[in-house]
Amino acid sequence: MTAYPPEPWNLAGQAYLSVWRVPVSELPELPEGVEPAVMGGRAQVFGAWIDYQEPGQLQYHELLATVAVRGKRLSSSITDIWVDSEVSLAGGRALWGIPKDLAALDFTPGRTFTASAATHEDWIATAAFTARPSLPVRMPAAFDVVQMLDGSPKRSPVRAKARPHPAAADWKINESGPLGFLAGQRPVLSAHLRDFKIVFGG
Repeated sequence: MTAYPPEPWNLAGQAYLSVWRVPVSELPELPEGVEPAVMGGRAQVFGAWIDYQEPGQLQYHELLATVAVRGKRLSSSITDIWVDSEVSLAGGRALWGIPKDLAALDFTPGRTFTASAATHEDWIATAAFTARPSLPVRMPAAFDVVQMLDGSPKRSPVRAKARPHPAAADWKINESGPLGFLAGQRPVLSAHLRDFKIVFGG
């Protein structure tokens, strides 16, 4: 069994984020009893490439898709997620019910990203981000991640700080892959969350 740190995890690094508005009928499956937050018949899906760096507890790469869901405060549910760390995979599944899988993740810092499945040669997605000018501000955030753990919904708190910078993003997504529900759609917003710090879990 792979050893992993107890919660909470204190993590840091760089995140590259895009937001899509997706018809509810096209969403992947959410945990039982969890409903998407809907505006105009569409849900908000967040896709992110994350480079976890020092001084955080763990250093690895990640690609994820998460859906904004209803809750007492800002909440989301991760539907698809890949990492290149067995420690992160084991801890994410055991502590919070996050459905992590392994993938080959290639990051060119601050520019381009690719992901392909670790068990075969099928590609998942690629993206290129271009930063845009912005004011140097640091924004805090607090939200819950809702997953199924041992047959019941589990809400895990997340606290984060980052320097958000607007960006342009060019995503290419395999229509036949697990993120195919986003293929051919343009994100409505993209950003580089610089020098983030996250406390994940209770």
